[in-house]
Amino acid sequence: MFISVILEAMPFILIGVLISAALQVFVSERLIRGMIPRHPVLGILAAGALGILFPICECGMVPAIRGLIRKGMPLHAASTFILAGPILNPIVFWSTLTAFRARPEIAYARMGLALAVALVAGLVIYRFAGKDALRETGHGRNAISERKRGSDPAGANDRGARRKAPSKLAKLSDMMGHAVAEFFEMGKYLIFGAIVVGLLQAYVPQGQLVALGHGEGGSMLLMMGLGFILSLCSTSDAFVAQSFLTTFSAGSLVAFMVFGPMLNLKSLLMMLAVFKTRFVLVLASLAFVLVYAGAWLLGVWMRGGG
Repeated sequence: MFISVILEAMPFILIGVLISAALQVFVSERLIRGMIPRHPVLGILAAGALGILFPICECGMVPAIRGLIRKGMPLHAASTFILAGPILNPIVFWSTLTAFRARPEIAYARMGLALAVALVAGLVIYRFAGKDALRETGHGRNAISERKRGSDPAGANDRGARRKAPSKLAKLSDMMGHAVAEFFEMGKYLIFGAIVVGLLQAYVPQGQLVALGHGEGGSMLLMMGLGFILSLCSTSDAFVAQSFLTTFSAGSLVAFMVFGPMLNLKSLLMMLAVFKTRFVLVLASLAFVLVYAGAWLLGVWMRGGG
C-alpha cells in the first residue's frame, strides 16, 4: 500500500512542482494582481478562477499570498485564492480523476465543493473581516523598504540601469532550484501520509475504522481530522483517499480532499506566522463549517444518485 501510493502520486507531484516553480520565476505578482477586479464580487470570482490558471500547491500558497497582499490584492480575494488555489487547478483535477476512475463524480464533487467554499468564505471575509490581516512586523518592514526605494528614484534608476537582467539560463536554473526544494518539501509529507495509510490498511481492520467514524457525520469528522493531520499535498491526497473508498462514504472522501488542502497542520503553522491570529481563526472556522455542510449535502446527493 505504501509503495502503490508513492508510485501513483509521484508523477503528479513532479508536474505540480515544475509548474509552480515556473510561475514563481517567470510570472510576476503584478500580472496576477492586475487580473483582480476592484468590485468585490468580481474580485472573488476572479480569485477563484486564478486557482484554475495557476496551479500553486498549498505548500507555497501562504508565501505567495503574502506577497500578493503586500502588492495590493484585497484580503477577500486573497482569502478566496488561498482556499481555492490548492484544489482548483488542472493538475489536481487530473490526479483526482485518475485516482477515482470508477467514480468520476467524486472528482467533480471535489472541484465544485472547493469552489463553493472558497467563494462563500471570500464573501464573508469581505463583509465581516478587516482589511489588514498581515502581521505588523512583516508588513512594516515591507512598507519601510518601499519608502526607501521611492525616496531615491534617481539612484534606483541608476542601479537598475547597471544591473543586467537575468539570462534565460539563470532563470531556468532558478526555476529548477525552486522545483527541487518544493519537491523535497512536499515529498516528506507524502511519504509520511503513505506510511500512515499503509499502517492503517495493514494493521487496523476496516470494521474498526468504520466504528471510529460511526455514521455519515462521524465519518466526515474523522476524515477531515485525518486530512488536517496528514497535511498531504493536494496533487497526491486523492490516491490516499482512494485507498479508503471501500471503508468510508463518498461524502467523507470529498471532505477529506477539500478540507485537507484548505487547512492542514503545516499550512496552519505557516498562516499563523504570516497572518494575525484572529484572521486565521476566522478563515479556519469558515473552512471547517462550509466543508462539513457542503460534503454532507454532496454525500446525500451522491447516495441518492447511486
